[in-house]
Amino acid sequence: MPRTLIRKNPSNFKTLPLFVEATPEGLSYQSVGMPLNFAQTLQRRKPVSVADSERFALELANLGVSVRLTLHWQNRDYWVLVRQRRQDRGDVVLKLISGYVPAHELNIPLHTAIQEIAEECLLETPEGWLGGRFNDTWLPAPYSAALHYREALPFRLTPLSGSARPVRCANLQLLERPRAYVHLPTASLQLIYDLRLEVPREAKSLSLFHVDERLEGDQLVARLDRKRPDLYLMPLKDGAPTAELFTLKRDKLIPASTRGIHLAESFATQQGWVVHDERIRWKDWLVQQGLTPAKAPRTGLKQLSIKALRLVGLGRKRASR
Repeated sequence: MPRTLIRKNPSNFKTLPLFVEATPEGLSYQSVGMPLNFAQTLQRRKPVSVADSERFALELANLGVSVRLTLHWQNRDYWVLVRQRRQDRGDVVLKLISGYVPAHELNIPLHTAIQEIAEECLLETPEGWLGGRFNDTWLPAPYSAALHYREALPFRLTPLSGSARPVRCANLQLLERPRAYVHLPTASLQLIYDLRLEVPREAKSLSLFHVDERLEGDQLVARLDRKRPDLYLMPLKDGAPTAELFTLKRDKLIPASTRGIHLAESFATQQGWVVHDERIRWKDWLVQQGLTPAKAPRTGLKQLSIKALRLVGLGRKRASR
């Protein structure tokens, strides 16, 4: 049974609509209007359009933040993806760790991104759950009332190199230079930070789990389901992604099926400052990246079937001589 970790009142969350100006040299945003709650924000996330993907000015529903998280574990690097059923769009995708930026953090969205890692990416060892540090700052432990966090062996977050084009909140340029795009179908501005998570070598028998909040009635509820870890690792080779997905349970990488998988729009083609698509099929993304799908491992039963067919074929050849 899934374990309930926390319940929240969604009306406590407030964000602000944005006015965005984009040019080929950079993008800036600033808040406009009155604070909106979660339901009001969803109502405003309706399709918009621009005539020029490099130069425009328009009002958007909200600011979202994502993390392209590179996990370093046992001397290898992996991108971290999470599975989400998007209630507002009626689909299921693998996506980057992400969330809405609250009104009081519009000028420091990196802070929201770090909190989203603490809330969505859970690292378990037999001695307890790992806490984390970003430089000299401890990450929050959002489920400390339900889970035992280890005081020792924190994982460490560090920023990676950012986008070439600057993004500003009013006149303040954002640090770590996140990649930015306007998602036209949802009228939202999305920022993607590149961060690295280093697992301490002493952390043994590691398992990874994704926890996400879902709107249930009048509450936001976060649950841990051990049968569905919902956190996936995509191995990197020389810094580039490969065509494989795994889950991690007790230090063992378990191959995950990619059949019918869709990736969220952050993996789709970006034109200038905009993304038009809601999602992209896994197979289409592999083609876009020039990758060849990994062959599914043969099971014992499949190998026996292949051997049996070969023997039957050999017997027929002998009989026909």
